[in-house]
Amino acid sequence: MPTLRTFLSGADVVFPDRVASGLTLVLEGDRIVDLTSGPRELGSHETRVDLTSQLLVPGFVDVHVHGLLGVDVLDGPEAVIAVARQLPRFGVTAFCPTSVACPAEPLATFLDAVRAARVLAEPGAARVLPAHLESNFINPGFAGAQPREWIHDPQHRERDFSLILSLILDRRADVGVLTMAPEMPGGMDLLRAAIDAGIRVSLGHSGATFEQAMEAISLGARHATHLFNRMSPMTHREPGLVGAILSSDEVAAEIICDGHHVHPAVVRAAIAAKGHSRVMAITDGTAGAGLPVGACARLGGQTITVADVARLDDGKLAGSVATMDRVFGMLVARAGQSLVEAATLCSTTPARELGLTGLGVIARGNLADLVALTPDLRVAGTWVGGHRVTGIA
Repeated sequence: MPTLRTFLSGADVVFPDRVASGLTLVLEGDRIVDLTSGPRELGSHETRVDLTSQLLVPGFVDVHVHGLLGVDVLDGPEAVIAVARQLPRFGVTAFCPTSVACPAEPLATFLDAVRAARVLAEPGAARVLPAHLESNFINPGFAGAQPREWIHDPQHRERDFSLILSLILDRRADVGVLTMAPEMPGGMDLLRAAIDAGIRVSLGHSGATFEQAMEAISLGARHATHLFNRMSPMTHREPGLVGAILSSDEVAAEIICDGHHVHPAVVRAAIAAKGHSRVMAITDGTAGAGLPVGACARLGGQTITVADVARLDDGKLAGSVATMDRVFGMLVARAGQSLVEAATLCSTTPARELGLTGLGVIARGNLADLVALTPDLRVAGTWVGGHRVTGIA
């Protein structure tokens, strides 16, 4: 039987260098096989989708997702795939399930769930990428909402973290990004071991000095976890970790673009400093994302409440409640980014940094991971590998 061909017509298409009108994307199987202009008659195994007045962008790639719609990725064996099923409603076609500091047993369950969701990819669900571990090996003084009892602290040796470390290194195929604080005792050794294991090391939840951060970068750290949040700040005499990240072309930086964690003016300044090819827009979304204000959810076993952000019972900021469609809209409406620039930040740069071949750019031969947006930048439709997702928010 011939493969069904789908024609997506009428939308303005966002390419890496321009927005083009009057084009039709031709999908066959899981790929974009052609870009054409002008009408044509449809064959017996062809169908057309009218996207007039809409915007077609590459599917969003979120490298930092703790949960969504009441589900935390550490909730159990089915949690990761449950989040993957819901993310396309908000335009996400690939994501890194992201943990917080936790004991070895739930970490192992989480990594098992990540592996299962990757091996048995479910049609219409967002692609599950190797996990992002906001790990046990961060600085307790910059913990934020991370569970303090599961952060390795050399001054308190009542817990043995060797099993957790061994688990991370042994399961390296399921670990894509490891957030760590290089200034902690043994931090540089851990950084080297992770890099030798093929894990992408991210600097974050850290009080590193500028010099310590630059040493970590020289050893191979190439990622920064939610720039500005929970890290040593930059001043004009003490650049700190923020200064090291902003001044290092080697490092690609996440920025939480919900309009609350980082002021839009600061987002714009960071992009100006690093360039669009070195910044990844993220949600840092928790299980509170997509829920109404006042709703309660979980973050690594802790109760959080939905407000402008997610907050712990003591009021401490505990991640975002944003979704990637709202991130894209914030970048355009409040951070001065063009449609092309917003697509680069939300799709192209994270896909490239994670080594995702055929994703993040609309082009012939690439995977058909696409998002159609309304004029007010709401999700009208999502395609994951050419499969159209229903139940859009």
